Amino acid sequence: MKKVITYGTFDMLHQGHLNILKRAKELGDYLIVGVTSDDFDSRRGKINVQQSMMERVEGVKETGLADQIIIEEYEGQKIDDINRFGIDIFAIGSDWQGKFDYLSEFCQVIYLERTKGISSTKIRTKNNHLRLGLVGNAGRIWKVSNEALVINGIDIVGTSGNDGCDKRVSNLENFSFKDLIDKSDAIFIESNVRDRFEQVKYSLEHGKHVLCDLPMAIGKRKQQYLFEIAKKNGCVLMSGIKTAYSTAYYRLLLMVKSGEIGDVLSVETTCTSLSEVSKISSYSENNIWSAMDAWGATALMPIFQILGTDYIDRTIVTKSIDKYFDLFTKMDFIYENAVATAKVGKGIKSEGEMIISGTKGYVYVPAPWWKTEYFEIRYEDLNKKKRFFYELEGEGFKYELVNFLRAINHGRTINYTGDNVLKEVSRIYEEFYNRKDVNLI
Repeated sequence: MKKVITYGTFDMLHQGHLNILKRAKELGDYLIVGVTSDDFDSRRGKINVQQSMMERVEGVKETGLADQIIIEEYEGQKIDDINRFGIDIFAIGSDWQGKFDYLSEFCQVIYLERTKGISSTKIRTKNNHLRLGLVGNAGRIWKVSNEALVINGIDIVGTSGNDGCDKRVSNLENFSFKDLIDKSDAIFIESNVRDRFEQVKYSLEHGKHVLCDLPMAIGKRKQQYLFEIAKKNGCVLMSGIKTAYSTAYYRLLLMVKSGEIGDVLSVETTCTSLSEVSKISSYSENNIWSAMDAWGATALMPIFQILGTDYIDRTIVTKSIDKYFDLFTKMDFIYENAVATAKVGKGIKSEGEMIISGTKGYVYVPAPWWKTEYFEIRYEDLNKKKRFFYELEGEGFKYELVNFLRAINHGRTINYTGDNVLKEVSRIYEEFYNRKDVNLI
């Protein structure tokens, strides 16, 4: 029996894919199709995939052409698969001409002519055309604008909230907030924390999808109200903490929750920065973000995702200039069987690491942990230490933008942070600003 193998993402399965599979099938008696995993696609820089891995697998399965479907998860797997399955022919589209000649050492390599004029990229661009408006200070949203350029189907309409003079977004037109809403299908919001609720509310009420940094609102009830408006108007409302969408961070959470380090007894996160410290004395004039504004939600996210939001006690200690500007804040949480600490600072510097301690071992994520690319799982026996690396493209905004676009196209929201986490973060901010059980130093 002659065995043939081929690989692909098979996103939004189209006639071109079918033609490749048919031609590959005709080359032998048994066809194995390798569908690339979401993680592997991300690491290869193919981040604009619109369907989940399972949806793509089902698409291939429904063609009836694959005798066996496998998942491609790592570099070098093709050689392993060829040897493991006893493959006679490796078949791939002609757009890869010459790239897989090295496999001829293991089996016959055949490049199949692609169907001209058809590609997943063109289909995504045609079907997923989204006009996106950016709301916030130009010093932050220029990164979002740059990373959106590589995503098919997203057009940046313009900005609102910047001074219009920042060279980094000088190529984008600056509108009033309401004019930007009128011109956009969806809105990315990373504005002043105290402005977000009204901006998100107005956007949702006018039928616009929203991707917003956390907290979206100051207060748990307000956050719940935003969820209700989004549901009523059929809009996607997603959290915009880019860390939550990185492959490494997502894998880290899965491994911790699967019991890799045993029962988690402690989570410690630290986020600090010295940037803009010289302007702190004129904070109100320059709209400089405080420690909590800049880092609070990010530092709290892994604590609530891993240990949950049902803590039995919490203590907040802060060094503040005024009600809305803290230089340093330390938040401690006590759970029934665990503890957690989040430290944030603006104008002070500490090691920005995350440590998750368990009964079998611990996870160490080096600074800056919020740009998670690399982490280690360490044990008492140092020889058992495991290292994991998943490259993060750019600042990570493109990953959350792709998931936002996917949610809109599929008509459903998957908040990687979790709705309960969003509401609890909003509650913490409300209590912090109201100085409820907050100790000043």
